[in-house]
Amino acid sequence: MSILKRGMKGAPVKRLQEKLGIGADGDFGPGTQKAVKEFQEANGLAVDGIAGPDTFTAMGLHELVLLRVGSRGQAVKSLQEDLEIGADGIFGQGTKKTVMEFQKQNGLVADGMAGPNTLAMLKSFSSTFTPETIQKAEVQADEEHFESEPLPELKGAEPVQGATVEAAPAKSLWGKVKGWFS
Repeated sequence: MSILKRGMKGAPVKRLQEKLGIGADGDFGPGTQKAVKEFQEANGLAVDGIAGPDTFTAMGLHELVLLRVGSRGQAVKSLQEDLEIGADGIFGQGTKKTVMEFQKQNGLVADGMAGPNTLAMLKSFSSTFTPETIQKAEVQADEEHFESEPLPELKGAEPVQGATVEAAPAKSLWGKVKGWFS
């Protein structure tokens, strides 16, 4: 999942809430949505109450950035520019294919999703996606209880079978949900 929105739960939500300075219970409810909207408005971002790659970047939560099919915005455009493909800021199937090729060439899991490990190898992201960022992308001891919570229903999301599910790092903040997407 590359976005956080109302109804979602888990370690990424807890991190977002901590950064917003609100109660960090890991449950994205109306208070979190309101705080995200206020942050977005104050920082010149699209105000929709949904935290995605551009909101995470503006907040300094680089460890939460996961670009995948359906992602949009400046982070996607920078990714596309680094990969030297049409940079329209929309992560489609062509971007996914190019990301997979890049991942194969660089010894990464070729899942077509650009998280901290992939982004750290690209020029536009190398200064913010450091080894420390990659380490922060792992579930911390005080976040492990979220792993036993049920996942939210996602309209239109089909679970992915095979290597992508197996390739999701067990300790990644996004590892539990990464396998949902092709």
